[in-house]
Amino acid sequence: MHPIPIAPRDGATRIGVDDVQRIAAFSDGLQGGNPAGVWIGDTLPPDPVMQRVASAVGYSETAFAAPLGDGWRVRYFSPESEVPFCGHATIALGAALAASRGDGVYPLLLNDAAITVEGRRGVGADGQVLTSAARQSPPTRSAPAPPEVVAQALALFGYRPGDLDPRIPPALAHGGAGHLVLALRSRGLLAAMHYEFDAGRRFMRALGIVTVVLAWAETDTLFHTRNPFASGGVYEDPATGAGTAALAGYLGALGWPHGGAIDIVQGEDMGMRSRLRAEIGMERGGSIRVSGTARMLPAPIQSP
Repeated sequence: MHPIPIAPRDGATRIGVDDVQRIAAFSDGLQGGNPAGVWIGDTLPPDPVMQRVASAVGYSETAFAAPLGDGWRVRYFSPESEVPFCGHATIALGAALAASRGDGVYPLLLNDAAITVEGRRGVGADGQVLTSAARQSPPTRSAPAPPEVVAQALALFGYRPGDLDPRIPPALAHGGAGHLVLALRSRGLLAAMHYEFDAGRRFMRALGIVTVVLAWAETDTLFHTRNPFASGGVYEDPATGAGTAALAGYLGALGWPHGGAIDIVQGEDMGMRSRLRAEIGMERGGSIRVSGTARMLPAPIQSP
């Protein structure tokens, strides 16, 4: 196992895409997962530089981290904007820190919260690095979605009111970032998800949410989800830790019989099957522990 090198920085404004590690978080073994960019340096670059790099990387989020006291200052950028929190990029950061600094729990200071991420190194099949990582979400909260918001969301995705699962009413849920949760009656309805991208971006930005969490409960503890992410310039996310934390926090507040944890399968309809686990405590509005595995991705081949 070879630690991921952290390139020396001779000027934070000079970083480029080659300085960004590429890690698929919440992988299903050595397959799938949600690719995230991870940049680690001595000081955070200026905002325009982080935005430019995240846009060039092209993943749904890139995490930028620099030492701060006994922990790390972290910011997240999508291709189009800064986001307050990103679960899968945090898992990717945990894997990168474990690889370069050793196994352990790392305190992270975000824009609006202080959390931790844990990384533990391992080796999967064919000698590939497969790191387990877990992070604590910020405190969660949820509220019923207003009827007009639900009507707009149904129109956006082409669903009807009868397509919703009445056991899990639509809600605005927060687990570090805001999400609209819509639970569907069947796996087929989830598979049929489609929407017009620009309309979705307008809807999400007007509502102040990061994604829509579309969910189907196969059992009380196994959910399948899809996460449209037009607000960040991405049609769909294959694994969304912040959305999973928001969903889990909402289920806990709802009194759902989760038994202490739920498992999530996401990205299957994209051909990028991902697995996430969310542990739900007894405290309403408490932090959610979201965990999974992460696999290192090769650097893209540069054109001559």
